[in-house]
Amino acid sequence: MDVTIYASFLPHHDPEASLAFYRDALGFEVRDDVGYEGMRWITVGPADRPGTSIVLEPPVTVTDPGVTDDERRTVADMMAKGTYARVLLATTDLDATFERLRSAGSGEVVQEPTEQPYGVRDCAFLDPAGNMIRIQEKR
Repeated sequence: MDVTIYASFLPHHDPEASLAFYRDALGFEVRDDVGYEGMRWITVGPADRPGTSIVLEPPVTVTDPGVTDDERRTVADMMAKGTYARVLLATTDLDATFERLRSAGSGEVVQEPTEQPYGVRDCAFLDPAGNMIRIQEKR
């Protein structure tokens, strides 16, 4: 069986701020940018990995009419705290990647590069929508 991860979805509430983080700071290429009724779905990914993408989408609270007001508040609160969505990325040069993202100023530093007790070295940012972006050093 040949199964791979093709795309993951992360919510965003500001397309331009998301592009500043994923395209400009992280260096991902924009593969698609689709607008519909004032909303945008932006597909980004590393240029050397065309088969792996992240789709930045409007939060479910905007796109799903079945979401209750209580659920909307819960999702908004979780996004604000960085506990709603997350993704783990990897790089061969964690320090350079961290400095590039920090100096770009489009994401919030959660954790500087750290050797974890479970055997990995990583750092963490919140993207402009509050998604937790952990970046692990490939060894």
